[in-house]
Amino acid sequence: MLDYKVKIGLVPMRRNTTDRPKGTFLTWHSAEERGKKFVKYIEDKYTTEKVTFVNSKGLGHNDLIFDDTSAAEIIQRFKDNDVDAVFIINCNFGNEEAAADIAKAIGKPVLIWAPLDDEYYVDGMRPTDSQCGLFAVSRQMQRYHIPFSHLPCCRVESDEFRRGFNLFTHVACMVKNFKGLRIGQVGIRPAPFYSVIWNEGELMEKFGIKIVPINLAMIEQRMKTAAVDYTDEIAEYERYFMTHFELDDLTPKYIKPMATLTAMYKHLFEEYKLDVISAECWTATPMMFDGLAPCAVYGLLNEMGYMVACESDLHAAITMVLLKSATLGAGRPLFGEFTVRHPENKNAELLWHCGPFPVSSKAPGTRARLVNQRSWFRAKDGNYTVARIDQEHGDYMVLPLVCNTTEGPQTHGTYLWAEFDDLQAVEDRLIDGPYIHHFVEMPGNFVKEFKEFCKYFPNLKVDESVK
Repeated sequence: MLDYKVKIGLVPMRRNTTDRPKGTFLTWHSAEERGKKFVKYIEDKYTTEKVTFVNSKGLGHNDLIFDDTSAAEIIQRFKDNDVDAVFIINCNFGNEEAAADIAKAIGKPVLIWAPLDDEYYVDGMRPTDSQCGLFAVSRQMQRYHIPFSHLPCCRVESDEFRRGFNLFTHVACMVKNFKGLRIGQVGIRPAPFYSVIWNEGELMEKFGIKIVPINLAMIEQRMKTAAVDYTDEIAEYERYFMTHFELDDLTPKYIKPMATLTAMYKHLFEEYKLDVISAECWTATPMMFDGLAPCAVYGLLNEMGYMVACESDLHAAITMVLLKSATLGAGRPLFGEFTVRHPENKNAELLWHCGPFPVSSKAPGTRARLVNQRSWFRAKDGNYTVARIDQEHGDYMVLPLVCNTTEGPQTHGTYLWAEFDDLQAVEDRLIDGPYIHHFVEMPGNFVKEFKEFCKYFPNLKVDESVK
C-alpha cells in the first residue's frame, strides 16, 4: 500500500582538514557550530506526522561526517533506519568523497545544499567556503552517475530554503511510491480503447512496476461475499451516498449495490496490497450487476484514499499515484479528460469525466447530484496541475501542464473548465503524441516536482515542450 511518510537522513559535513584556531580559515569549530544549528533548526521546523529525520548525532567528530570511517557509520545508521532520502549539508567545504559514497550506498533521492557563507572576519579571513565545496560534491556525484537535487545557497531560515526543502520531500515521496508500484488490473480494456494499451513487461523491466491481474469472475464472486462479510461498512457507505448527494429517481435502488461495490474494492486493495487500480468500468460492471455503474463508487474510494483509474487506463493510474504522492497523500487526484473546447474562450477546455471525482473536490456552494448513479458537479476553482505519463516505442515521458479554472457552461458528470496559456499548443502536443485525452488533475502547481522526480529514473523524461 502507498506510504506518504518520508524519513530523511541528515548529513552535516566538513572538509577533512587539520584543525585550525577559531577565527581562521575553514575551522572545525565553525563547521561544527553550523552543523548543530542547521540540524536542530530542520528537525524543529520540519518534523511532522509525515516527515521525520535520522541525524548523525554521536558519529564522526562532534556529529560531523568528514572521512571514510564516519561515512561508513552513517551509511549503516541510515540503512538500519530505512531512510527514504538523504540531505547533504556542507557546513564548510564539505567532503565530496564521503558525500558520494553515502549517496551511492543508500541509493535514494539525495539533496545537496550549501548554506550561505555570510561570516567574514575583520582581518579578511572567513571560516567557511560552503558553496565552493558544493561544486566539488556535485562533480563527484556526476562521476558516480548519482542523480541528485540541488537546493540553492541560502539561509536555513529563508523562504527559499522552505520552498526547496518541501519540494524535495514531495519528490522523495513520489520516488518512494513509484518504486515497486503494485497496480491491480481489474478486467481488460474496453474493446475500442486501443489508446490505453500499455506494456506490462516494459513497466516491470524499466521501473519495477508490478501488474496484479484480477479477472471479472473474481469480482463477481467477491461482490456476493461482500454483501455478507461487510454489512457494517456497506451501511456506512449507503449513508454517505444518501447524505452527500441529491438523488434522482433512478438511483435509490442502486445505493446498496454501490455501497457493496465500494466495500468490495476497498478489501480488494487490502487483500492484494495494491497501490492503485486500473479498472474496466462502464463496459463490464453494468452487465455483471444489473445496470450498476461504478462512477460515484470510484469517487468515494478516492475520498478514502483508494484510487481507481477509469477505462483500464493504467498510465493514468500511475499518474494519479505520483500526483497524490506530490502532496504527501493530502490531495485527491481527479481523472478528467480533454473533452471539448470552450464555446467562447479559445484557451479554455472542458476537463470532464462521467462522475468519478471525489465529492470533496466539489466547488463550494454548488449542488452534488447522483444522476443514474453518476456524480454530477463542478470541481473547485483554482490553479491545477494537469499531467499524464505515457510511452511510445519504449520511451516513457510525463507531460505536466498547469491551468487555472474559468467560467464555462454547466454540463453533466464531474468537470472543470480549464484555461491554459496556449490551448492550441496543448492540443498540438497531445495530437503529436504519445499522449491521449485522459489526464489527471490536482490542485496546485507540481511541475517542478515532476522535473525533479524524473531525474531519478533515466527511462522517464519530463516533456517541457509546452510552456
